[in-house]
Amino acid sequence: MRVQIIADSACDLTDQDYKDYHIERVSLSVLLDGETYQDGQTISAKTIYDSMRDGKAPKTAQAAPEDFKRVFMKYAEENKPCLYLGFSSELSGTYQSATIAAQEVQDQYPNWQLQLVDTKCASLGYGLVVLRAAKLALENHSLEEITAKSRYNAEHTEHIFTVDDLEYLYRGGRVSKSAAFVGTLLKIKPLLHVDDGKLIPLEKIRGSKKVLSRMVDLMDDRGGDFSNQTIGISHGDALDKAEQLRDMIQERFDVAGVEIRMVGSTVGAHSGPGTLALFFSNDVYN
Repeated sequence: MRVQIIADSACDLTDQDYKDYHIERVSLSVLLDGETYQDGQTISAKTIYDSMRDGKAPKTAQAAPEDFKRVFMKYAEENKPCLYLGFSSELSGTYQSATIAAQEVQDQYPNWQLQLVDTKCASLGYGLVVLRAAKLALENHSLEEITAKSRYNAEHTEHIFTVDDLEYLYRGGRVSKSAAFVGTLLKIKPLLHVDDGKLIPLEKIRGSKKVLSRMVDLMDDRGGDFSNQTIGISHGDALDKAEQLRDMIQERFDVAGVEIRMVGSTVGAHSGPGTLALFFSNDVYN
């Protein structure tokens, strides 16, 4: 029986991705104007970015154990093997919710095969791990093999990103108020990466024009063989910058392809409009 891949909405895949690759989605929540929405289903990322530009501050909430239990129970009753690949546990409690739900369902269905992987990844970096797993599942690889390869790919996924306005990172507790003020005043663009699931400042770049070229340089420094891998770019309603970065990458490297997605509501509510992120592997385990 084909392995079912399950992911949460912080992987920033599109509705078409979920459909084409038969991926089950569990949505995180977004709170805006006193209403609660399901990320990727009942609210669009564009709505979140427009609200932030208008000065609003949307909040997010992790997926609850009950959300996962409903999904897990469905497949347990079918005795269909499943792999849940989760948003970094350092950035959300969603993975913990999945762990709680998994224990409850497996107590009832002890012979059901389920694997959980904390990818320690975010946004499309996480999404690329999910897509690779889903492709393997469609090729009828075993649960053990897909899980092992997914762990490896997650550990080797690089995240390089920048934000357009440090104020949003300040709201999320990533930089101090003074740093946000000075950075904005001096037009300093921070480059950050993900280390063991956590957001870590990497460099500060003066001027937005230099940021893209530096991101490509870091890809060169940290990457492996790009000829057999798909590069990911996600953006906070800044498609023009994403396409510019894509063109720079394709001019410099022989890559198998470049996938561009908008940063979803959950991640975008913290990073803000204008965010630009680059994802690649330093060693893909196909």
